Amino acid sequence: MTTPGAASESAADFGCREAPVLRERGQHEVFCGLTGIIWLHRKIQDAFFLIVGSRTCAHLMQSAAGVMIFAEPRFATAILQEQDLAGLADANDELDRVVGRLLDRRPDIKLLFLVGSCPSEVIKIDLSRAAKRLSDRHAPGTRVLSYSGSGLETSFTQGEDACLAALVPEMPAAPANAERELLVVGSLPDVVEDQFGRLFAALGIGGARFFPARRAGDLPAVGRNTSYLLAQPFLGETARLLDERGATRLAAPFPFGAEGTTLWLRAAADAWGVDDEAFREAIAAPRERARKALERHREALAGRSIFFFPDSQLEVPLARFLARELDMRPVEVGTPWLHRRHLAEELDLLPAGTVLSEGQDVDRQLDRCRDARPDLTVCGLGLANPLEAEGLATKWAIELVFSPIHGYEQAGELAELFARPLIRHGLLKV
Repeated sequence: MTTPGAASESAADFGCREAPVLRERGQHEVFCGLTGIIWLHRKIQDAFFLIVGSRTCAHLMQSAAGVMIFAEPRFATAILQEQDLAGLADANDELDRVVGRLLDRRPDIKLLFLVGSCPSEVIKIDLSRAAKRLSDRHAPGTRVLSYSGSGLETSFTQGEDACLAALVPEMPAAPANAERELLVVGSLPDVVEDQFGRLFAALGIGGARFFPARRAGDLPAVGRNTSYLLAQPFLGETARLLDERGATRLAAPFPFGAEGTTLWLRAAADAWGVDDEAFREAIAAPRERARKALERHREALAGRSIFFFPDSQLEVPLARFLARELDMRPVEVGTPWLHRRHLAEELDLLPAGTVLSEGQDVDRQLDRCRDARPDLTVCGLGLANPLEAEGLATKWAIELVFSPIHGYEQAGELAELFARPLIRHGLLKV
């Protein structure tokens, strides 16, 4: 295993910051940005996500979330009927009526998101204006915001980016004389958030805040005294808006695996002036647990080749984790959008010579994958079954977003997500 300060490989063996990028624009396979609601509605506990879309949107969310019909989830679809699409009905009047009924039934909703979809964007419903109108009408009990979750976006995880970007203007301004505060940006499972909170406290970084907050009324303040760490690599617009509010991003790899988590925490520790001995003491126990958990999966993964189709924008950090901590060999790392500024530290740690691709021409990429015959292919659901039929082991990319994978305590589970399909593939071989 390669760890900071104890690298067995020479520096020349790693580094793709200046590597050429294969950029493709053609037929591509994407998953709908509405799916971000599946984890966001669990995170913001008094928010509700109302999709303005079609029955297809409703069926997608119901099947993807696996919600029982008797449950009351914090999302729903205001279904556009034929008369809405044909312009025979006033969609805004219908939307006002639906929102009124919803809030009468669910007075616990403190934050309502109107989420745009492909159909609502095609007929050009102005959801930002509708949100302002409805927010004025239902204030102060409920605040109404809007964002686009359209499936026309380049990555389904951009749904979260759009949601958080809609929240940034709502964040209160931090007083100019306020003490410096750390903000962790990106939706994390509550258990992972609690783990990171304890680690920051052990480092002496008190009062770290998380965005989004668990309650709509607990939005953290932001200003020039705010330093933030991105927990997810797909939050480009959210980060831009935070920068405009005066916040400062702490550059670091993302907290996947023992190494990534250590370097991510190290960035905050350095900014707060934590000395090396205190840092090592604070992370020693969880880092050792992560090392042992990863070791259990080394036999299944070491030396195996892996090919990433562009899907979630997690591809570069995950390839770094697998290459450096489990000795896998990335053949190609495709990503929908390569944000060089946010991924600079990750690219420095990727094995030199790794093929990087941005965007997609799915037919050409399939040809490269077939030629390479990787041991494991990470791709969307639409490609997985055909590739399995051709004898390739696959991993559904979307499962990596739905699962807790950040931090020391989840490092073993993250490795297992890649080991499991290889083990299954080996057992099914005739």
